[in-house]
Amino acid sequence: PHNIRHEFRQKNWIVSGSQHATHRCLAFTRHYSGREKKRFYKNVSITQSGSKAFEINLDQRKLKTPSGQPLVIPTESLAVAVATEWDTQHEFIKQHSMHLTALCNTVLDNPTHRTKAQIIRAMLHFLETDTICYRLEDPPELVAMQDEKWEPMLDWINKKYEVDINSTTSITGPVIPQETYRNLEHHLETHSDWALVGYENAIECLKSLVLTFALMDREITVEEAASLSRLETEFQIDKWGSVEWAHDTEFADTKSRVAAAVLFTHLVTEHTEIIQKSRTQ
Repeated sequence: PHNIRHEFRQKNWIVSGSQHATHRCLAFTRHYSGREKKRFYKNVSITQSGSKAFEINLDQRKLKTPSGQPLVIPTESLAVAVATEWDTQHEFIKQHSMHLTALCNTVLDNPTHRTKAQIIRAMLHFLETDTICYRLEDPPELVAMQDEKWEPMLDWINKKYEVDINSTTSITGPVIPQETYRNLEHHLETHSDWALVGYENAIECLKSLVLTFALMDREITVEEAASLSRLETEFQIDKWGSVEWAHDTEFADTKSRVAAAVLFTHLVTEHTEIIQKSRTQ
């Protein structure tokens, strides 16, 4: 967002900014989108209600989740970002464009009633169908492009996380060692429920755990991750051209949602990272 005004007054923050996006990647987040409603508030503010608790106020009303519980956010920076989404709504509230708010709602309401362990298992399950693990045998130009663009991502995650993930041309999928699952599971377990929702959202959008890990670790950018996740589509566009409105909209939508997932994850983990760094100094 840009044009952000952040005014501190007796533990209250006033914010403004702008944000744009389109449709949802995750099926369960569709529960939170609906028909546009007219904006019914003038001011958006943030109130700190605890050491790790920030609430959004629409005029004098506390913002709540779809299930009716208060929208309590664990970090100030994420609260500012969520408040910005609400402040930048104009005549109508376009909930489908408020990705950060939807992610907060998902964490707090947990509409699919899953435990942390179940969320992690669902993410690890993506390794069996990870986009960059599946290679074609022709045409040669696309095979070469996949090797050039995707192989460095596999090399990176194998070295960084001491795992063994390989590509395959078989429809049965790659063989993933149990030790690889354990190493990645251990890493994911170190994250909060909030951060895991951001991870899962990005994985769903990119259809790739490998690309999501690289993105969260700042090894690649959102633009690069989105492009790598649709390499075959880009190859076909280069060869045959594109349906401009369809392909451009889809690509912009993916980037918007992935960017929100990454921002969400980083904003909810920064407080933990600061504490850990201070303890090691």
